[in-house]
Amino acid sequence: MQQRTPLFTPVLVVGCVIILVSFAIRASFGVFQIPIAEEFGWLRAEFSLAIAIQNLAWGIGQPIFGAIAEKIGDRKAIVFGAVIYAAGLVLSAFATLPIEHQIYNWLVGFGIAGTGFGVILAVVGRAASDENRSMSLAIATAAGSAGQVFGAPLAEWMLTMMSWQSVFLIFAVSVLAVLLTLPLMRAPALASKAELEESMGQILVKAFKDPSYTLIFLGFFSCGYQLAFVTAHFPAFVTEMCGPIMPGGVLHNLGITTTSALGAVAISLIGLANIGGTLLAGWAGKRYSKKYLLAGIYTARTVVAAAFIMFPITPETVILFSIAMGALWLATVPLTSGLVAHIYGLRYMGTLYGIVFFSHQLGSFLGVWLGGRMYDVYGDYTLVWWIGVGVGAFSAIVHLPIREKPLEARPQLA
Repeated sequence: MQQRTPLFTPVLVVGCVIILVSFAIRASFGVFQIPIAEEFGWLRAEFSLAIAIQNLAWGIGQPIFGAIAEKIGDRKAIVFGAVIYAAGLVLSAFATLPIEHQIYNWLVGFGIAGTGFGVILAVVGRAASDENRSMSLAIATAAGSAGQVFGAPLAEWMLTMMSWQSVFLIFAVSVLAVLLTLPLMRAPALASKAELEESMGQILVKAFKDPSYTLIFLGFFSCGYQLAFVTAHFPAFVTEMCGPIMPGGVLHNLGITTTSALGAVAISLIGLANIGGTLLAGWAGKRYSKKYLLAGIYTARTVVAAAFIMFPITPETVILFSIAMGALWLATVPLTSGLVAHIYGLRYMGTLYGIVFFSHQLGSFLGVWLGGRMYDVYGDYTLVWWIGVGVGAFSAIVHLPIREKPLEARPQLA
């Protein structure tokens, strides 16, 4: 009788810890929008641009760190990423000019690339068996949501006791602390003989010639736009545009008495709901077509976002939106990374997924930057929100023509 491979391995556990800490910090940046802008008297667009640059650097760094991991080893790439991440946070803590924040967030973005999905999902995917791969990728992705659950509220709570500069320094120490778990991350290089014999250049040429790879690349754009815009601007959006929290109501009795606190809790709720949504996506990805699941998720996001902005924004609708969007939040990640692995193999999954993820981060850059820019011009976020609805519908459509058949099984591309 064949022995079943365990789902939870040291590689998966360590990968989850690293992503959890990395994403807890990343998800909290929106909480600093108002405190930093008020301290220095900046326009909203100034710190928004810093976060936008962070997302762009993350996208640029992702295929680079994927290639580094595949050439010199996963753990060395993660150490490099964590050191850069911490350096960016420390330098940001002493920054007093917008240009300084914008420069240092290049480092933060590259650090996230070295400790985030591209490197971690690749090593988790290689270490997992075929039967466990979809769920392993989902669990690692859900760890990012777990970080989001407490990242923003923790930052909000810390800001009540100390300056934002001190919070950044504590975050830097936390990033370096996760390196203590790395000795447990020893991943076997599970790949077919054909994959091992194929060079990175050969598989990149084949992928770039494949229309499906282009469609995956284009489809991931809206995911980045929507997620980054909400992460960076939703706390401020809720603080300024939400109706009052009524005394004696459920939220008030739970200790949520200000719209500022509600904004932080909303980010946390998105992360909490996404844990279930991402795990469900991992379960479904093993059983159903990944491209149709992705098209369905983007369609649902489009409907949820459109409905939210069309109705009056109240504490109750904020909670409902956070739960609904949260269930769809990172559910695209295990499906997209799994689709890349299924079609193009495991050997260069980190690099191939990293390139696709660059599209995600281009969307992230635009979502964050346009959010701040249009707020300064129009005084609200309505137009940039509707752009997010439109690109979500676009992503739902472009996933439909993707061919899920493995590349090596297509004679015309082999």
